[in-house]
Amino acid sequence: MNKLPSVKLAFREGTSDKVYNAAVEEAGNGLYVVNFEYGRRCGTLNTGSKTQTPVTLDEATKVYENLVKSKTAKGYKVTGSGDGISSSVATIVLDRDQRDTGLRPQLLNPITEDEAETYLLNDDWCAQEKFDGKRMTIRKTDSEVIAANRKGLSIGFPDKIAEAFQSTPSLVADGEAVGEVLNVFDLLEAVGGDLRDKPYRERLESLKTLVGSGTKATVVAKTAIGQKDKRALMAELKAANKEGIVFKKLSAKWYAGRPASGGSAIKCKFWTSASVVVASHTKGKHSIGVRLGERDMGNVTIAQAIPLPGIGSIVEIRYLYVTGVDGKFYQPNFLGTRDDVAEDECTVDKQHIKYKPEAED
Repeated sequence: MNKLPSVKLAFREGTSDKVYNAAVEEAGNGLYVVNFEYGRRCGTLNTGSKTQTPVTLDEATKVYENLVKSKTAKGYKVTGSGDGISSSVATIVLDRDQRDTGLRPQLLNPITEDEAETYLLNDDWCAQEKFDGKRMTIRKTDSEVIAANRKGLSIGFPDKIAEAFQSTPSLVADGEAVGEVLNVFDLLEAVGGDLRDKPYRERLESLKTLVGSGTKATVVAKTAIGQKDKRALMAELKAANKEGIVFKKLSAKWYAGRPASGGSAIKCKFWTSASVVVASHTKGKHSIGVRLGERDMGNVTIAQAIPLPGIGSIVEIRYLYVTGVDGKFYQPNFLGTRDDVAEDECTVDKQHIKYKPEAED
């Protein structure tokens, strides 16, 4: 019998140094399970299984390979054996390794509009627009300009944005691209060195100095400081039907990734969106069925001029609310496809689903 699939993975970023091991194992009676273990390197590892009940070898292998793809998409690297990974999955893993820039963005936890009041009142927090675009971290060196998505993988980007950085000194800047304009809101590295341990107030001022004059392709995000200006910005964004507002702690250092809760940078959306998995194409209609995890979330109509995204792909939708605990999206609108979100991020819990408000008496 051929050796069963197994893999050893590792992830290092900032203070994180984690391992993740996965394997297909025999469960008896010709059936198999996919077990895993994870935790800090050299520490006690937690264990679990991706198969609730034993399955066939083909099913177990599919679960295992989806797990490998999910973990490598988050920045894990194969460090030990990867026996039994199919050539197609090995190609994906290799492509990610080759495209990995080492850059990771700071990701934000969400809050409600009611919770935003705390940050409006606190003068150690500033406010900026939450842009509705594509996350993009720029690294400019003497020889090139590259862009990385929220997974840290190098991506193509508009020539106008690349040209805008040609005349700047070496830097690493974080931003959100909307069309051919990059809205920059943080500076992580400059000629003077690494700025990640500097308070955000200093990083922002350095960013204005380097990129502040700007071009039509690069704009430093408008920043409101103080209660009056923050409230004015929030009212302005809501009146313009913008996606939301971001609050950042002016005294905070930068960190990569998303904390388990809270953080020194958080986001508040004025309307609700979710990243979902395309589950099906609706027969006779130009629409798709979508899901979160294994939960059916209903159908989403797509304009005839837009090709239907493939089954299994990730798309972003905007919606009013979910109709109940077991309900579906109400008035969903298709926003576009996502190539920077992993399937295991598309769950009810991780997408912070908004439910229909309770009727008031």
